[in-house]
Amino acid sequence: MAVALVEPKTDLSEQTKWMIAVRDHRDKDAFRSLFRFFAPRLRGMLARQGSPGNSADDIVQDVMLKVWQRADQFDPARASASAWIYRIARNRHIDTLRKAARPVPEALRVPEPPPEDPAAQLALEAETKHLLAALQGLSPEQREIIVKVYFGELSHAEARDVTGLPLGTIKSRIRLALERLRHELKELRQT
Repeated sequence: MAVALVEPKTDLSEQTKWMIAVRDHRDKDAFRSLFRFFAPRLRGMLARQGSPGNSADDIVQDVMLKVWQRADQFDPARASASAWIYRIARNRHIDTLRKAARPVPEALRVPEPPPEDPAAQLALEAETKHLLAALQGLSPEQREIIVKVYFGELSHAEARDVTGLPLGTIKSRIRLALERLRHELKELRQT
């Protein structure tokens, strides 16, 4: 029984030649050619396997990055560049599917917000209208400070820096404005 010797491949594809140039010389032009050739084909393969557009694009980018980083592991005697790159893409796609199917631990689950209560929404809108009306009843100086401190989330010192008013004046205006708002909104608290 005769054993047939396997001869090394001499008729390498263009893509395999590019891959060898990337592996041996870190040839950026060869890598650019690989990317232009394989990126749309990989994206098409992933789309046919059900990967959504953004996910497929991310996988293609990741695969081509791995091709560049692991070029030294490419062996044309074992596989063509095409087979090697498609295997990386297939494995990356499987990893993505497994990660998506992995259950989320209880501690990391975000509880779903309760459904919005129409009555609560209406009550909030009514309170907002009352508050805006009460704010309009303030003097312009008081309203300016309240808006800066409570809606603009400025500290008293920051409001002083913005307005140029003394800190005591700012605190007095806030105190007087809050007293007036409490009086105007008293009926809302009682309901």
